[in-house]
Amino acid sequence: MVGGVSVKKNELTDKHYAKGSKGFYAALGISAVMIGAACLFAHKQGDRIADMKPVTNKPAVHEAAVDRQVTNIPKATTPAYRVTTAVVTMPIFTDAPTATIPAAEISVDAPPAAEPVQAEAEETAAQDMTDLKLPVADISNIINPFSGGELVKNETTGSWQTHNGVDIAAEVGAEVYAVAGGEVTAVKNDALWGVTLLLDHKNGYTTRYCGLNADLAVQEGDKLNGGDVIGTVGGSADIESSLAPHIHIEMTHNGAFIDPLPLLGS
Repeated sequence: MVGGVSVKKNELTDKHYAKGSKGFYAALGISAVMIGAACLFAHKQGDRIADMKPVTNKPAVHEAAVDRQVTNIPKATTPAYRVTTAVVTMPIFTDAPTATIPAAEISVDAPPAAEPVQAEAEETAAQDMTDLKLPVADISNIINPFSGGELVKNETTGSWQTHNGVDIAAEVGAEVYAVAGGEVTAVKNDALWGVTLLLDHKNGYTTRYCGLNADLAVQEGDKLNGGDVIGTVGGSADIESSLAPHIHIEMTHNGAFIDPLPLLGS
């Protein structure tokens, strides 16, 4: 009996042992599978995270060695230009004769010598204007005096204007004289002043006679002396036709009108 029990106990023990070994290996296999799955999952998660990171291309930085001396750098050279200056030398003549021009052969643009007639006329004309001759025999009756630049009313036209001369009453046909020597430089028949004559005294003074008779005793270009007859009173000045018969006389000095009466001694 005893032997039978022992054998039965060992069979139970062996069955229990065999059953326990099978469970251990099954658990070990399951653990290995779980570990492998975990590793595979972790590997896949790592690849996914790597794919999600942005890829940046950083420029490569090349570091130059600071303790290395570079000696093979070619030097830039500028070609040198040589500037030369040409020297021009003039021949020296030592045997050339010295040319001299006689003083008589040197010509200067001098004005031609005045003709004797012209020089004599200018000498006669350039006399003192203090000793004048009367333009008519009687100058005591002055119709209109010199206005001195002031406006006066013209009795013929009714307009206001300057009276640049003096009106001396004289009968038509009365003789008119040159107040001083000079040259007759102009004779005109003016629409306003009638027959006029301009006498240039060649010393800055001129005398103009207006209202003369057309039958003059002189002509343009004649040289006169003081007191020479130039013509007669004609009453031809239409601008003063409303006045009594008279001679209108104007005098200028260096182009400016002056009063003739002080020079005529009136």
